[in-house]
Amino acid sequence: EESEISQGRKIKHGSYPHVVCCCRKKCLLLNDVVLITATLHTGFSRRAKAFEMILAGRFLEGIAAGR
Repeated sequence: EESEISQGRKIKHGSYPHVVCCCRKKCLLLNDVVLITATLHTGFSRRAKAFEMILAGRFLEGIAAGR
């Protein structure tokens, strides 16, 4: 089956998801690294007795959430 793009060209179903899947995996892995870093900042803030680490962790969590 084929579908039309806004430019008038036709592509096969299934050719686009391969590109999305390839790039999505790297993006999700990067997002996980950011979340792990944020968790470590928040977790070790009490041991380091540094309130700023909680703020940095919450900031990174917000970036990872995409909001």
